[in-house]
Amino acid sequence: MSDTPLVDAKSVTLCFDSEGDQLLARDPFSLITGMLLDQQMPMERAFLGPWKLVQRLDSRDRLPVSLIANYEPTAFASLVSKPPAVHRFPAAMAGRIQALAQYVIAEYAGDVQVMWRSVPSGDALFDRVVAMPGYGEQKAKIFVALLAKQFAVQPRGWREACAPYGEAGSRRSVADVVDLESLVAVRRFKQEAKLAKKA
Repeated sequence: MSDTPLVDAKSVTLCFDSEGDQLLARDPFSLITGMLLDQQMPMERAFLGPWKLVQRLDSRDRLPVSLIANYEPTAFASLVSKPPAVHRFPAAMAGRIQALAQYVIAEYAGDVQVMWRSVPSGDALFDRVVAMPGYGEQKAKIFVALLAKQFAVQPRGWREACAPYGEAGSRRSVADVVDLESLVAVRRFKQEAKLAKKA
């Protein structure tokens, strides 16, 4: 497993908590887990979920992939549900987190960065991301955009592979959140998109 941080910890602002953001910067499994949790709750709370789990598992450096994969399911669900819950739907998400950990061990021997290290193209990266449990097409595109825009993972054709989330200067998703101002802009975009859909 690689011990190389993904990026400088100071450059990550996804959960607006210094320790939580530092975890996301150094631990790829925390990053994909945060993205997994990013649904039906505020983005910053979703990306803080891995830090809550790290504290509960008494593993402050990284989210332990193998431990989570092999945890007794009912006990892990209780851990995720413990107030403040890691997610709005903790029992369901506990199962998804464990499935994600088991997949990472089976496919990448526990090293998430293998997924994007030396990946030949944006399409190949998208195919690898969308194959993960809990990652549908939209979530996979957003995550490819997040990797490219904030973690310097930019294989050939990445913008096309994650369109429209790869657009430069856009404010569509978590991939574009770098500070409070951009978070507000992304929220505004999502609200306007919902209103337009209803209309």
